[in-house]
Amino acid sequence: MTPVLAAGVGVRRGGLLGLGGWDLRSASFRLDAPVYGSAGLGIVITPYRAATALIDLLAGLARPAYGELRVLGEDMTTAAGRAAVRARVGVARRIARPQPGFRVRGLVEHAARLAGLPGRDRDALAAAIIDRLSLTPWAEVPLRSAPEAVSRRARLAAAAVHQPDLLLIDGLLDELSFGAAGVLAEAIRDLGRDTTVIATGRDPVTLALACGEVLTMADGILVRT
Repeated sequence: MTPVLAAGVGVRRGGLLGLGGWDLRSASFRLDAPVYGSAGLGIVITPYRAATALIDLLAGLARPAYGELRVLGEDMTTAAGRAAVRARVGVARRIARPQPGFRVRGLVEHAARLAGLPGRDRDALAAAIIDRLSLTPWAEVPLRSAPEAVSRRARLAAAAVHQPDLLLIDGLLDELSFGAAGVLAEAIRDLGRDTTVIATGRDPVTLALACGEVLTMADGILVRT
């Protein structure tokens, strides 16, 4: 199955009734499932709001203003299609809502609850992803006190705890030191053994650390970087 198929998709800034122009215009692309182990596909896309608009589309969080879009076989122009996809994707973002009361473990467990995992599975899967991403030493550290690189790895764990069919990464590798980006990229590659990964970012070199292939989106068209 082709994870993503888009034909002439557009997204207005501020939603369907937004009057501030377009975040994404006439995007047409096909993203085939990468071979697991390659850690998926990186997309260089600017400005940042365009990357976020693309991720929101693929995650079922936004409706195309026009065009056709299918994700994981679902029609994203329908409410039912978007709801079905939301249950099967995970999203990790560089810019996230503040979670001042959470520790690292609490963030991952909260994400598991939101995903509707039953109690026994929730605890086991949360513990497993925390261990897999080498977050166990940080598990009881408040997010606001954790280093930025650790905080981003925690967001990645929260996005992957329910074992999604599609893992979307919105700028998570941007604005990190090369060493910290390398550690995070290794974690993304590891998760790519089990799921399809699509990551956006500004730097093709950094994306290449995590992704088997890196393309650039220019005027809505994917081209080789």
